[in-house]
Amino acid sequence: MMELWAQITVGALALVLALLLPLVARPLLARAGVLDVPNARSSHTMPTIRGMGITTAVALSVAIIVAVFLPQTGATNQGVATLLVIFAVVLAASTIGWLEDIRGLSVKVRAGLQLSVGGLATAAVALIDPGQQQLWLIPAGAIAVAAYVNVTNFMDGINGISGTHGLLVGGFYAYAGLTTAHAWLVYVGIAIAMSFAGFLPWNLSRNKVFLGDVGSYLLGASIAVTAMCAFLVGVPVEYIFSPVLIYLTDTFVTFLRRLLAGERWYVAHRQHVYQRLTIVGLSHVQATAVVSLATILVSLLGVTAAQGGEVAQILATAAGFIVVLAYLRTPTFFQKLLRKREQKTGFIHGTDENL
Repeated sequence: MMELWAQITVGALALVLALLLPLVARPLLARAGVLDVPNARSSHTMPTIRGMGITTAVALSVAIIVAVFLPQTGATNQGVATLLVIFAVVLAASTIGWLEDIRGLSVKVRAGLQLSVGGLATAAVALIDPGQQQLWLIPAGAIAVAAYVNVTNFMDGINGISGTHGLLVGGFYAYAGLTTAHAWLVYVGIAIAMSFAGFLPWNLSRNKVFLGDVGSYLLGASIAVTAMCAFLVGVPVEYIFSPVLIYLTDTFVTFLRRLLAGERWYVAHRQHVYQRLTIVGLSHVQATAVVSLATILVSLLGVTAAQGGEVAQILATAAGFIVVLAYLRTPTFFQKLLRKREQKTGFIHGTDENL
């Protein structure tokens, strides 16, 4: 019972801070002129306040620090140390994103800082567990963290998508922590989920605001380093990988398509699956719902694969690939569906007019 109340405390603290801090931050960001100006990749048309991810970063940081001092976490020094590493990554990634929002960073500097954060975090995790002191882990972790930071940055293009992603991935990671008896993972998962849930009302309101790079970097780095720490302590890969599979697939397929077409992959564009969904006629909320539903289905299948026997694992994995392939085809599906609806509506209107 005490552990449950501790988890509720962490979640409530993250949620309340994420909901209330924008009241203070929004006027300050507006006065500072921290605006997101539409470009070729944007799905919005008006300059909008960005950088609100700084409040999400504060909410997540405070929740993690509180978790450090909870008795259940302190049962093992490894749990406390892991939380402190994740806290440090949250601060570092948020700072890099904030600098990008305020003054901009060159591609080389940005990539170098992201790789450094990932490498140092991996080295710190390896020091926590003597059994993980293998040199190859450091470059692998550096690339993993930097890569997912960029994935979440690329995918942060419509209202609701990043906040919902944080909510879902954090929730599934918290469940993974409960199932595998890793208290630190439960707390981090809850903190991520509630911090980004608190941002959603601001992002979806009439006078919406954006996370900015500070928020997308925070989202990518917190998920990546949590996944890396979970992997190194033996959490089944299905728990770790399945919640981020849709984001990874969308980014990789889009990158590959542009590469094969001879396009410059780093130039702003609107070719991601979620962006094409809005182009064919879905609203931001509807497109976010499609991405989220696919993420939930794949994650549930990942849980089934992790907890079931060999047959269940094979069937769940196969079903997961089917969901991913179906997601990649959703723009075509909705384009045909909406076109048929328009044709049907037009036919009915024409009939009415003739009558």
